[in-house]
Amino acid sequence: MKIKVLLADDHAIVIEGLKAVLSAHPEIDVCGEAHNGKEVLDFLDTHYADVVVLDINMPVMDGLTCARKIRQKHQRVKIIVLTMYAQKSFIEEMLRIGIDGSLLKSNTGQELKEAIYRVHSGKSYYDMVHTFDDASNTVSQYKLGDREIEIIKLLAEGLTSTEIADKLFIAESTVKTHRRNILRKTELHNTSQLIQFALNQGII
Repeated sequence: MKIKVLLADDHAIVIEGLKAVLSAHPEIDVCGEAHNGKEVLDFLDTHYADVVVLDINMPVMDGLTCARKIRQKHQRVKIIVLTMYAQKSFIEEMLRIGIDGSLLKSNTGQELKEAIYRVHSGKSYYDMVHTFDDASNTVSQYKLGDREIEIIKLLAEGLTSTEIADKLFIAESTVKTHRRNILRKTELHNTSQLIQFALNQGII
């Protein structure tokens, strides 16, 4: 019997790439695709899947929130999380949630197939954990400057761009430029995802 896999990523090109990788393995059947966590949960309410492959950063509902809800409603479903962030703090959070496996997006070739087989058999797949960095490397990894880190912390406190500008004695347009640059560097979509990222990386 084929392993039914649901793919979830907000980038269509990523899903197509994952489907191309998995199509080479006749034992695996990509039974569906979703572009955010809510679509994943809606799919699982009406369809069967053995394994869900989740991107961490998705709009509407991120991957970790989605994984928590899957664990609450669909305990039998195995979960693999794909992440761009090589941080041990992510592994710790995934283990708390009960996620079955994780690998970096840069390792989604042969490794993804092996991860699917492993978790489907009831085992975990965290083989890449030994290559994950400590949280202290986050700043250098994403080339975040001191001012950008300062702005991330103030955003986490709930300050608006105007309030941050007043606090730092800089123009509001400068704050907005920093915010755009931070999102570009971290490949995130909004402030909510940025704050979650900062929490997971130990920045705040």
